[in-house]
Amino acid sequence: MSTFAQRERLLLADLLETVGPDAETLCEGWRTRDLAAHVIVRERRPDAAGGTLIKQLVPRLEKVMAEYTAKPYEELIQLIRTGPPRFSPFQLKQVDEATNVVEFYVHTEDVRRAQPDWSPRELDPVFQDALWSRLERTARLVARGVPTGLVLRRPDGQTAVAHRGAPVVTVTGEPSELLMFAFGRQSAATVEVAGDTEAIAKLRDSRQLGL
Repeated sequence: MSTFAQRERLLLADLLETVGPDAETLCEGWRTRDLAAHVIVRERRPDAAGGTLIKQLVPRLEKVMAEYTAKPYEELIQLIRTGPPRFSPFQLKQVDEATNVVEFYVHTEDVRRAQPDWSPRELDPVFQDALWSRLERTARLVARGVPTGLVLRRPDGQTAVAHRGAPVVTVTGEPSELLMFAFGRQSAATVEVAGDTEAIAKLRDSRQLGL
């Protein structure tokens, strides 16, 4: 049976193939070719992927990213579809689900929502619950630097405190939309934002959301 991570992986690969290598994405400075290379490096080149978190590895990451972006685009798409190499921890179903569901969902939406003719994607409640579960676990990490208190709220009232502080801004939406907001895609997220006007402005101007 297909897992959420596998499903989102294939959706991303299909979408990248459809829009081509030079389409826009929500990732600043990246076209679809760059995003495809990022996904591959993340799970195939741990020696370089650490550059997203460790300053000393940034030159290595940039070099390896350049190597992959230079490859034929069709090869990049096939590598995404194929998945990580045989002995990668990402091959384990539990690791794949824990680490890749959000990764592939967000990047699929990075491509979809950057296109002029995009339309909302209807997600089933089970998948929304899975996204919420992951958001609850990562909310404080992705919002650790924001300048206000931040509460994420589902339409049914479930909440996750992403950042403690005052004044508090409350963002309400489906888990899929809250994820996009929390991972720095505020302008593309369908959410309602409530709170002190100045605090909302500070939050929207902040570049501290996301990893």
